[in-house]
Amino acid sequence: MTIFDPFYTASTYVGNKLKKTENKMGNLNIEIKAKSNNNSEIRKILQSKSADFKGIDHQIDTYFKTNEGRLKLREGNIENKLIFYKRQNKKGPKKSDYIIYCSEPNSSLKQLLTISNGILTIVDKKREIYFIDNVKFQLDTVKDLGTFIEIEATDVNKNKSKEDLLNQCEFYMELFKLSESDLISVSYSDLILEKTKPVYNNASYEKP
Repeated sequence: MTIFDPFYTASTYVGNKLKKTENKMGNLNIEIKAKSNNNSEIRKILQSKSADFKGIDHQIDTYFKTNEGRLKLREGNIENKLIFYKRQNKKGPKKSDYIIYCSEPNSSLKQLLTISNGILTIVDKKREIYFIDNVKFQLDTVKDLGTFIEIEATDVNKNKSKEDLLNQCEFYMELFKLSESDLISVSYSDLILEKTKPVYNNASYEKP
């Protein structure tokens, strides 16, 4: 039996365009998220560069009501984790702190949190995951929102500066023909809540 008990924390500084992340291992991460209408072309470019394809993850992110911060449970065929994070509500750069717990698939966490907290919203997406060296690419198709791409450059070997990682992100932005207007700084949950505010009857919840 595999025992999951890996808690870890991180701090993210979120600007209008880029997010800088430092985890407890000391790795630096620069990330961009962009609206994309040409993921098929981006996929061809990644394949032409022999990107390492990790698979397609169907992820259901359930956001729960909290008194502060945000709490979401990610259920997928590749990733399963519970994530809590806090972010300042202000324009411009802002700091976000979060804690991640890697959960077991089909655990009782969803049922427990639905009863105790209530559901705020759900993000349903299919994510294609690729790697080229230290850069991770995620081609997302999000239900009710459309298609997006996330690019994450990480200093995995502790030999790259923030500027190096920024340059990598900008290189791939140009390669994929992404413009500044395509970039977004909010989460998929924010975009879903902008469209609609669903109401869930928590008493009728049944674990699938």
